[in-house]
Amino acid sequence: MPQTIYLDHAATTPVAPEVLTAMLPYYTEMWGNPSSIHRAGRQAADGMDEARAQVAGLLNALPKEIVFTSGGTEADNLAIFGTAMTKADAGRHIITSAIEHHAVSHACEALRRRGWEITTLPVNGAGLVDPDDVRAAIRPDTVLVTIMHANNEVGVIQPIADIGAICREAGVWFHTDAVQTVGHIPTPVNELNVDMLSLSGHKLYGPKGVGALYVRRGVRLVPQIYGGGHERNLRSGTENVPGIVGLGAAAVLAQQEMVSEATRQAALRDKLLDGLVERIPDLFVTGHRTQRLPNNASIITKYIEGEAQLLRLDAVGIAASSGSACTSGSLDPSHVLLAMGIPVEFAHGSLRFTLGRGTTEAEIDYVLEQLPPIVEGLRAMSPFKPGADVCCGGLCASSDHSG
Repeated sequence: MPQTIYLDHAATTPVAPEVLTAMLPYYTEMWGNPSSIHRAGRQAADGMDEARAQVAGLLNALPKEIVFTSGGTEADNLAIFGTAMTKADAGRHIITSAIEHHAVSHACEALRRRGWEITTLPVNGAGLVDPDDVRAAIRPDTVLVTIMHANNEVGVIQPIADIGAICREAGVWFHTDAVQTVGHIPTPVNELNVDMLSLSGHKLYGPKGVGALYVRRGVRLVPQIYGGGHERNLRSGTENVPGIVGLGAAAVLAQQEMVSEATRQAALRDKLLDGLVERIPDLFVTGHRTQRLPNNASIITKYIEGEAQLLRLDAVGIAASSGSACTSGSLDPSHVLLAMGIPVEFAHGSLRFTLGRGTTEAEIDYVLEQLPPIVEGLRAMSPFKPGADVCCGGLCASSDHSG
């Protein structure tokens, strides 16, 4: 076994060698400012143009519909605040879901404090938003619906195309946070019926510090960063050319490997989930069992805390997470799991394994070997025991929480 088995790809991915190779010349040779008209500037601008076309190709979009940002969070904020400011005279009602990433939910909460009305839709036990709930929530003053494509914690894939069709019929702009899906499953923007879509480079084997917002033709946003008018006046600031080139290279790599990797990783994911359910009593899978990202294996082990499991897994060379990486330092239970109806007592026991390009079957076998005795040892010290059970919300040891 390698020194570390990395099963936290939803938090971040390593930069692919092909991506690094594409980036290096823009640090050492073609390092000009892309806004300059001399040769060095034109070289940098050409690299950006190629990357814009590569990212657009991954989304089946037009290059001019791609706005480069510093990452997924900025892309989400530009979509939400940019829409709110553009449409303020038309209405101040926004619809979102209870399981959004904080880049979306906190942005919506900030607007609430400024006078916008936010409708937060529930999810079912499988973590799915009902498109009919979206239809029922739309009002004459609704200006935006923002619902993520797939959840970062439990990996559940939302019915985005159906929701987008409802929004289009109602004439409401639709944004999706696709940070977890772009490069891992197909994300053709026209088929998804989205007006805006956020993505992040470091989630698809590109560099950190770069992302993009797809903005459909005809959608006009008020910029949130002012300056020299870069990125079609939507995001001022000298562009991160090496990062953008790396994002483009990652998009090309994703197009080449996405289908085969999804198939391979889904098989390993299922082996891991089935093996854990078989080997560990009082364990259940969180999220819809099949309508989920191919690399996401999220579980809850009852009667013990996820953080304790993570520490012991790390001690034997396994890197995983408990909840999302952005909130893993918090002792609060996951808002996603609570929204799915999982009791607080069990939400603390969540674990998330997310597979990647380098994950092997031998590594999955190693996890299946190591986690059961870790759980058994921690349960032996836990004050919570089977039989002295708090309400489990109808969950049993061998079932998943698929609604």
